[in-house]
Amino acid sequence: MKIALLGYGKMGQIIERFALERGHEVVLKISIDNREDLTTSNLRNADVAIDFSSPDAAIDNIYACFEANLPVVVGTTGWYGQLQEVKNECLSRNNSLLYGSNFSIGVNLFFQINKVMAKLMNNFPAYEVQVEEIHHTQKLDSPSGTAMTLAEGIIDNLDRKSEWVNELVGTPFEDVVKKEQLLIESHRIENIPGTHTVVYSSEVDEIELKHTAHNRSGFALGAIVAAEWLERKQGFYNVTDMFDFK
Repeated sequence: MKIALLGYGKMGQIIERFALERGHEVVLKISIDNREDLTTSNLRNADVAIDFSSPDAAIDNIYACFEANLPVVVGTTGWYGQLQEVKNECLSRNNSLLYGSNFSIGVNLFFQINKVMAKLMNNFPAYEVQVEEIHHTQKLDSPSGTAMTLAEGIIDNLDRKSEWVNELVGTPFEDVVKKEQLLIESHRIENIPGTHTVVYSSEVDEIELKHTAHNRSGFALGAIVAAEWLERKQGFYNVTDMFDFK
């Protein structure tokens, strides 16, 4: 499989290593220094694109792939406000896109456990819940896409929560969190690949569901597996479509 890497930073370099180990070829690498190489003709040399760029570049990269009729796996977050628009464009043009806030197998298992826990907690209103996430200081968006996915999994399954709010610790936060709101508390600390915790607390005890990434390899390997899965498919997919959760 020939791969175009859109975003050749730390994550892109790890993805390249896994791609080569699995017998694939990287035919195009786009970074902020060579955006002019993101052309339709160059993209058509690939079988699939993988985007781990930045929120402000992701949409342009996606539409460039659509123009080249190239399937694209999007691991970048921070563009989901335009998700429906991108989905409509993808389907109307018979293109292929798979997106996700996290491609790690462990995190996707964590997402499923989170939903089950939220359903169980409908019967136990004494427990308050919040989401905490810690990432490296280079992460541009807050909250993380993974934290938003966790929050949405809770809101969809826990009747007493209807929306989430975000506090980036260390910046002004003057909102009063309402009872129906779910707080996502974000921390930015050097050299932390990603730690996510769902905390249920009552007056008598506390329950934590936690996923800690030791490095970025799980994300990178998952992105390659996603590209292999998407290569011959057509449509608009979420990473959860790769997993057979019942």
